Amino acid sequence: MQQRAWWWAALAALAFPVAASTPVDLGTLDRDMTGPRTQVLVLGSVHLSEIEGGVAPGTLAPLLDRLAAFKPDIITVENISGEQCDLVARHPSVYGPDTCAESDTARIATGLQIPAAIERVNATLASWPASPTPGQRRQLAAWMLAANDRPSAYAQWLQLPADERHAGDGLDTNLVALLQTIATRQNESYQIAAQLAARLGLSRVHAIDDHTGDNIQIKDRKAFGASVEAAWKAGRSELEKNIAIEDGLAKQADLLPLYRFLNAPERLNVLTDVNVGASLRATSREHYPQIWVSGWEIRNLRMVANILETFRERPGVRVLSVVGASHKPYFDHWLGQMQGVQIVDAEQALR
Repeated sequence: MQQRAWWWAALAALAFPVAASTPVDLGTLDRDMTGPRTQVLVLGSVHLSEIEGGVAPGTLAPLLDRLAAFKPDIITVENISGEQCDLVARHPSVYGPDTCAESDTARIATGLQIPAAIERVNATLASWPASPTPGQRRQLAAWMLAANDRPSAYAQWLQLPADERHAGDGLDTNLVALLQTIATRQNESYQIAAQLAARLGLSRVHAIDDHTGDNIQIKDRKAFGASVEAAWKAGRSELEKNIAIEDGLAKQADLLPLYRFLNAPERLNVLTDVNVGASLRATSREHYPQIWVSGWEIRNLRMVANILETFRERPGVRVLSVVGASHKPYFDHWLGQMQGVQIVDAEQALR
């Protein structure tokens, strides 16, 4: 019986010879695709709230001119969506109380909880006219605030004539005051993305941030934070030089040179090495820095998936993603691997 088993095994080997495996090359699948390619420009940004002294009026105008020349059909921002804010509110022990901005003011004004407001916004945009009335814009802005989509609400507010920016059609005085406060916020989602969306006549911007994967469950959070910060301190000499350059550029009357520097590959290489490379090289008995990297990559993967969702039904559009500069290398790399997607060189776009 043993001889017979050996004999059949030998025959099977002759009948089904093992061939050298050829890995699947996903990078070439769209080489011969028909139809238009989606163009994605990832703008790495500083968080404007961190600029000492704030952003003076007009300093972002040259940057906005360059971005407007790209003519994006879709703009995404590093904000958490209303859907995820609703999830966060239902799980405060998991995500904490301060992950999202409050939406109670808009809920009281409109009578809509976040899910109902999102449904109302989506239904309205599905039949949004080419030339909406001021009343329609005010109503949509109110629903967007109730959906915890403040950047989109602000983009609608900006598209109103100055004398139409008042209460009415769902916007009460509290919501008007909120929009007026948003106008003063040092935040790239408002001062870059929403401003540009209004300038281009876009009906909304898209929130694509995601913290469902980087909410790391560690008992000793203090020790975890200290370990990660210690890893980041290693090899910061080049990064500190870049930060000094950024601080100087941030004080100029034109912030376009700052954004050119932020999006330069040399600068992004230094930032990524300190952010992730140093964490992977760090020694930790609990492997805390490596755990942080896993959460960071999950967050970026889910953000990239959220960007893809914005143009899933619109192949061939032009997409601008405004995001903190530390995310840009991941966005460029992973979005560039997607089928039918072409990454736009930010350095060239900002020339």
